[in-house]
Amino acid sequence: MKVAIGGPLKLAFRPWVEGLENVPAEGPAVLASNHLSFSDSFFLPAVLDRKVTFIAKAEYFTTPGVKGRMTAAFFKGVGQLPVDRSGARGAGEAAIKSGIEVLERGELFGIYPEGTRSPDGRLYRGKPGGLARVALATGAPVIPVAMIDTEKIQAPGQVMPKLMRPGIRIGKPLDFTRYQGMEHDRFVLRAVTDEVMYEIMKLSGQEYVDIYATAMKRQLAEAAKAEKEAEKAARAAVARADKEQAEKLKAAMEQAEKLKAAVEQADRGQAGGPSER
Repeated sequence: MKVAIGGPLKLAFRPWVEGLENVPAEGPAVLASNHLSFSDSFFLPAVLDRKVTFIAKAEYFTTPGVKGRMTAAFFKGVGQLPVDRSGARGAGEAAIKSGIEVLERGELFGIYPEGTRSPDGRLYRGKPGGLARVALATGAPVIPVAMIDTEKIQAPGQVMPKLMRPGIRIGKPLDFTRYQGMEHDRFVLRAVTDEVMYEIMKLSGQEYVDIYATAMKRQLAEAAKAEKEAEKAARAAVARADKEQAEKLKAAMEQAEKLKAAVEQADRGQAGGPSER
């Protein structure tokens, strides 16, 4: 996959990289990155000599049909591990277990602490579960990574990518062995996650938002729904107003017709009066 995908990807998009020397040539490490685009999971492995294993939703591996089998083969080839997200807690535990297994094999494990793609290009609060627990359980160093401009190449819902140069900044490894054995302390998990997110913020230059990206996505979805309902209500109000106006106009025209008929009848009566006398 590095030959079939990585080579053409680098040739076509020419991503620039800073801090490549911070990724160890061997041994376990966690690559903790911001998440701007679906393509992040392809650009980062493409610029590294080593394999990077990410986690992906199980639907990518279980879709039936020829297209589903091709998709599953592709994601397996680029080092993605399936995680069932049907239950929030179950998904988190599965991700942690997968990450620990990858690191215990002495490999690189890639994770997005935000938990989902940024909805607007800003950096959101990191989720304290997966990243910190994997790092503390294994003692592996955490390497902060900043993806630059990948959301401009392929925004959510966009099929064809735009040809432009993305960037990748790789920070110095962070050592959290001082907290080893404390992976179930929620305050330690929060502190470790926040330290990593701070380093990612410095590397990326993104504006930091101290709420979860999933919460922001819900707010945006609710706002979009409210806006759609308001537009629908406005259209209905306009339709009602138009109907009322039409009915008033129709009544006015009918009244005018009646008045016209009455005037014509009066005129005919006046015209026939003298001749009768």
